[in-house]
Amino acid sequence: MKIIAIHSHKDGLNFLKKNHPTELEEIKLVIKNTDAKKHRTKTSKEITMKGKKLYAPKKLNIEMKEEFEKLGWKAHKISVTTKVKNPPYKEKFKGSREVDFLKNKVGVEVQFGKYAFMAYDMFSKMPIFYKQGLIDCGAEIVPMQTMMKEMSTGVSSYQQILCDFDLRGEADIDIPTVVIGIEP
Repeated sequence: MKIIAIHSHKDGLNFLKKNHPTELEEIKLVIKNTDAKKHRTKTSKEITMKGKKLYAPKKLNIEMKEEFEKLGWKAHKISVTTKVKNPPYKEKFKGSREVDFLKNKVGVEVQFGKYAFMAYDMFSKMPIFYKQGLIDCGAEIVPMQTMMKEMSTGVSSYQQILCDFDLRGEADIDIPTVVIGIEP
């Protein structure tokens, strides 16, 4: 795969270059070493694309996971317990949050899933891991719109998250992040 575009949110690209140059190069290497063409194996059942061969997100994720793990990146899960303080519901919530890959305080999410998950990664999950002291910056790897059109409907794209950034702006809880748009 190749990198088509990089968006720097809260000066994320300069932050990575200055504080985590090795990790930034490893992220680029993982993308370069991922062969998307061999994962165009999903046969669409959708009415608008019935029978068309599409990129298989699960297989792309598996290959990227293998490439990250070769370089020492690992998924990281935190357990959470929250006591709800508003009556009448006072029961505790027990669950977890997980980042796809973590190394030397850099969190990476690979998102070939539905659009809502991309926004959740960037606007909720990364600030949670930052607040826990586990990351100081993040990277979100997403398909460009040209690749998204060769996947099932509802998949996120680089252009979509940039639209959200334009409409939303920066928030105090945002962290230095790069959004990396890729395609085969």
